[in-house]
Amino acid sequence: MDLKREFLEMTDVLENLYMAVLKADPDLAKEAAKEAMAQKIDPMEAVENGLVRGIKEVGERFGREELFLTDLVMGAEAFKAGLQIIQPELAKRKVEMKTLATMVIGTVAGDIHSIGKDIVTVLLSANGFKMHDLGVDVPVDRFIETAKEVKANVVGASAMMSTTIPEQQRIVEALKRAQLRGKAKFIVGGAAVSENWAKQIGADAYALAAGEAVQKAKSLLVHLADM
Repeated sequence: MDLKREFLEMTDVLENLYMAVLKADPDLAKEAAKEAMAQKIDPMEAVENGLVRGIKEVGERFGREELFLTDLVMGAEAFKAGLQIIQPELAKRKVEMKTLATMVIGTVAGDIHSIGKDIVTVLLSANGFKMHDLGVDVPVDRFIETAKEVKANVVGASAMMSTTIPEQQRIVEALKRAQLRGKAKFIVGGAAVSENWAKQIGADAYALAAGEAVQKAKSLLVHLADM
């Protein structure tokens, strides 16, 4: 195979990965990922210039209100579906995705809503964050223990109900007791949360939407570097 044809075939496969995420089609993403691996395309190339490029575009379009929440959710599912196919090859080659920072995220105790958190997790992963997703109904102690264990740069807590937002304040207090406030920034989000509430409890940032969460999380890293 000549180099020009090889390049064109690789470009087509990467474009298929990108479009599968943009079209929010998990099945198409799986097929495109399988094709990429069959053609021996570098797995990191497939992730970064295919899947990641797609989910970033989805996030940006959602932020511009060009896409609906369902599009964002399914785009995230397509990203995860494609990544699941490629990950074994990454592991085989002992390749790690570039890490901008380490973040612990979860939905607070008493709250089992996960869609918003899951979308934020995917978008942050695509933007270089090594994510440790604790799931839902997460007790305060687990946020703290995991933050210590993985040496988190950022801790994020979602609360979708007014009855559960006090848990975010308890996490702030626990981070202080564990002497982690100077090492890890704390960001809050969720339908029940507001900018005023974030300021009241001493959180470092508040994000209303998934795209904003990426921007805010990145900005927190700048502040960490200044400390």
